[in-house]
This record gives sequence, structure tokens and C-alpha cells, in this order.
Amino acid sequence: MNKKLLVSGAILGILGIILGAFAAHGLEKLVDDTAIKSFETGVRYQMYHAFLLLLLGGTSIIREKTKFRVLVLVLIGILFFSFSIYGLATNSLTSFNFKTIAFITPIGGLLLILAWVVMLMDILKTKSD
Repeated sequence: MNKKLLVSGAILGILGIILGAFAAHGLEKLVDDTAIKSFETGVRYQMYHAFLLLLLGGTSIIREKTKFRVLVLVLIGILFFSFSIYGLATNSLTSFNFKTIAFITPIGGLLLILAWVVMLMDILKTKSD
């Protein structure tokens, strides 16, 4: 499980850096400042959760079952939250109207919050100091 967490965190981090660079250097001429700020919000949350997965993969205090749950919540959460924001921010550049699936953005945010709650609950249940 730790290797899956570390690999997933590394992949999210790599994609976050690539997408952040794209926002800073490729999108600025294609969309307005509001869209770029939205895109950057998606990147920021993706990077936060990449670091979470890397830290989670390096700890033994959290049970394997909980690690798996957090991994699933984070991956689906990032897909729904960050990737829907990427679509919405670049909506004017595509033929698909991402506004039709904008409702998944807050669902993704909720999944990310749940990942942290699940992890916290496991930490609080741990008897070691």
C-alpha cells in the first residue's frame, strides 16, 4: 500500500507541476485572468493532496485499511475537484461544455475533506503516542 501511495503522490505531483507550468505559460494568452486563477486553484489542491499521499506512504501510524480509503477518496476527489476546475477554466477552448458537469466540483471537494476526516479518525483511534 505504501508504494501505491508514494507512486500516486508522485504522479499527482508531476502532473501538478506540468499543469501549473501550462497555466503560467500556455494559458495566459488563451483565457482570462479569472480562468487562470481557477485553474491555479485546481493545481494547488492537487499538489496539497500529492504531498498528503507522499506523507501517508511514509508513515506507519495509520492502518493499511485507512490508507487505502484515503487513497481512493483523494484520487476520486482530485479527479472530480481539480480536473473539473481545469475543464471549467478552459471551457472556452473546447467543444465540450464543462458547465454541464460543474456539479461534480463540490462533490470532489467533499471527498477530499472526507479523506482528511478518515485519516484523522484513524490517528485519534491509535493508542501509541
